[in-house]
Amino acid sequence: MHVNTRIMPVEFEYLEPKTKAEALEMLAKYDNVKVLAGGTDLIVKLKTGADIKVDYMMNVKEIEELNYIKLEDNLVKIGAVTPLSTIENNEIINKYLPILSEAIKAMAAIAVRNMGTIGGNLCNSSPAGDTIPPLTVYDAKLILAGKQGTKEVSVEEFITGPGKNILAQDEMLVEVVVPAPKENTGAAFIKKTRVKADISKINTAVLMERVEDKCVNCRIAMGSVAAKVVRILPAEEAVRGQKVDLNLCQKAAQIVSDEIKPIDDNRSTAEYRKEIARVIVEDAMKIAWQRSGGEKIND
Repeated sequence: MHVNTRIMPVEFEYLEPKTKAEALEMLAKYDNVKVLAGGTDLIVKLKTGADIKVDYMMNVKEIEELNYIKLEDNLVKIGAVTPLSTIENNEIINKYLPILSEAIKAMAAIAVRNMGTIGGNLCNSSPAGDTIPPLTVYDAKLILAGKQGTKEVSVEEFITGPGKNILAQDEMLVEVVVPAPKENTGAAFIKKTRVKADISKINTAVLMERVEDKCVNCRIAMGSVAAKVVRILPAEEAVRGQKVDLNLCQKAAQIVSDEIKPIDDNRSTAEYRKEIARVIVEDAMKIAWQRSGGEKIND
């Protein structure tokens, strides 16, 4: 361990475990530990003087047992320190979870995606996080580990507010587990920004499962419209079991616009977000339906 006094205006001791077990030992032993994965958010916050209490910085990026993508028992499993750029280019992801790849491609610059990790993006818990809506509609589960064992939670349960989640001091996110979507399932991801690499003004993910001309399952998640990424349950219910056509897409999109309660901030206005939500949800539903094998929906 050594004390950092130069790069950032805070002092901390640096920890670099080589195994998951060693990392969990350190989390149990020390107080005020910040887990460093890619550092694309945490380091920026520390350099810009954010009020973050950190006595120990624990770098987990080199723990190889947390860096993987595999398919087991119809579950896609992603290690928490797997780089975002690895995920976006992975064959398993592109086959089973294509909108996760699309969302990552749409975020930040290549250098940031090379450094950033899926676990870091989730633990940053931003309302605008681009991986969160896809993982939400794919019904992903997160595996949290501590000295006392592991537990599984949904993405919705994990994130509680802007930059906040349920991780205890002695816990870390170790794995993302996503059930492979059923046949005749399609999904879409859309975001709006000023320029490509910007944080989302608003984003959405939609998943639709088709039986003939009806949608038997629908999940809609919206980012940058609340304190955390949220599902729009009334819109999902309006679609489920219905014949899918232009009128249904427009009805669901209007429900989304009516349900969300966004705020004005330095990226956009609440009025813009409510209006554009209607547009992007309608578009995402059309894309998801066609990807499920349904007929193309024309205006």
